[in-house]
Amino acid sequence: MQPGQPRGSGRNVVVIGTQWGDEGKGKIVDWLTDHAQGVVRFQGGHNAGHTLVIHGRKTALQLVPSGVMREGVACYIGNGVVVDPAHLLAEIERLEAIGVEVRSRLFVSESCPLILPFHVELDRAREASREKTSAGRIGTTGKGIGPAYEDKVARRALRVMDLKRPVHFGAKLRELVALHNAELTSVLGAPALDAGPMIDGALRAAEQLRPLMADVGYRLFNAHREGANLLFEGAQGTLLDIDHGTYPFVTSSNCVAGNAAAGSGLGPGHLHYVLGITKAYTTRVGGGPFPTELPIDVPGSVGHHLSTIGQERGVVTGRARRCGWLDAAALKRSMIINGVSGLCITKLDVLDGLPEIRICTGYRLGGRELDVLPLDADEIAACEPIYETLPGWSETTAGLTNWEQLPARARRYLERMQELIGAPIDMVSTGPDRVHTILLRHPFRA
Repeated sequence: MQPGQPRGSGRNVVVIGTQWGDEGKGKIVDWLTDHAQGVVRFQGGHNAGHTLVIHGRKTALQLVPSGVMREGVACYIGNGVVVDPAHLLAEIERLEAIGVEVRSRLFVSESCPLILPFHVELDRAREASREKTSAGRIGTTGKGIGPAYEDKVARRALRVMDLKRPVHFGAKLRELVALHNAELTSVLGAPALDAGPMIDGALRAAEQLRPLMADVGYRLFNAHREGANLLFEGAQGTLLDIDHGTYPFVTSSNCVAGNAAAGSGLGPGHLHYVLGITKAYTTRVGGGPFPTELPIDVPGSVGHHLSTIGQERGVVTGRARRCGWLDAAALKRSMIINGVSGLCITKLDVLDGLPEIRICTGYRLGGRELDVLPLDADEIAACEPIYETLPGWSETTAGLTNWEQLPARARRYLERMQELIGAPIDMVSTGPDRVHTILLRHPFRA
C-alpha cells in the first residue's frame, strides 16, 4: 500500500487537555493504552509532567509517552516535541531502574528540535529579567522550551538527525552559542557560555539516542494501515496553546487536537476521535488571567479544600496550582478549537463533601454578557464570572467504577456540566489509580 490509498482498520484517538493543563491526561492515556498498540507524544517538551498511579505506585513521566507503562506498546516522540537529550536518557534510566523495558519500543523522530544548555540559560535569564520589570514573570518552567521552539521557527535549530553528523553538529552548535551569548551578556547581564562542554555532552548522548532515531510519521502510517490502534497524547492544555490560549501567558507549542497531525506526521484524516480531559474544577500554574480563581491559603475555604484534597502541585515544578470553580465558558472555547468528540471528567472525588458547588456559565464584561472565554488576555482579566450554584454531596465518589453508584447530586453536576459545555461525558475518573474509572462510551469503540 502506498500513501494516499485507503486507510487500514486501525482506530486513532487524540487525548488533549481542555483547561490550563494538569487535567490528569497521563492516567487516562495509560488506561486507554490497554486498547492501543502505540502511543504518540506530539508537542511540548519535558515541561509537561504526567503522573501515573498503577497498583498504588506513582510514576512521573515528562518526555516518554505514558503508554510505556503497558508492556509491548510502542511509544513515539513526534517531530512536534522539543527534546533535551540528557533529560530523555535520564528518564529512560529511571524507568529501567524500576523494571520497565523502554529502548526496544521507543522511537524518536529525527526531526525533533533539540533543547541544549544555552536554551535553558536563556529561559531562566529572561524570566529573571521579566521579574525586574513591569512585564512580570510568565511562569515558564525554566527548561528551555520556549528558546528551543524559537530556534526551530527561525530555521536554525539543531535537530535529532544532526547528532548523526558530529563535525556538522559541533560547528552549528558553536554558531548558535555565539548568537545566544550576545543576548545573554549584552541584554540579560548573564555570563557567556562555552560551547565545548555542550558539544561533548550532546555527542555522548548521541551514542545512546542513535538506535531510537526513526521516521516517526512513516512508522505511524505503516502501523495504522496494518490495523494498529494509535493514541495521541497531548501535553499542557488548550488554554495554554501558543495561538489559542491566554497569550502571552501560554506555552510555546500548539496543544490542541489539530496539532496531533502536524506534530506526528500522520495526516488529520487518520484521526477519528478527540477525547477532551476536563478536571471537575479548574486549576492553573504560573501567571495569567483566571476568572474563577479562589484563594487557596485560607484554611476552611473552598480554594484551600481544592488545593489540599486535590494535592494540587505541579509535577515538574512542584509549584502550588491556583484553584477555582469549573469554568464552562472557558471550556466552550476548548470545544470549538478541538472539535471534541467526548469528555473525560477527572478528580470528581475532590468535590466530595462540599455543601454547594458553583459553575461559571459566562462573564460580565463592560456591560456585556459573554458565554465563551474572550481571546484577549486583558479582557479575560477584567471578566466577572457569572455563577450557577448546585447542591453538593456528602457521600464519597472515590474509586467508584459505575455511573449508577455515583450520588444523585454528583450525577446532576456532571449532567449540568455536559449541558453547558456542549459535549458528551464518555468517561469519569474517580481516583488516581487506573482502575478508578467509570466508562460510559469507549473512545476506541465509539
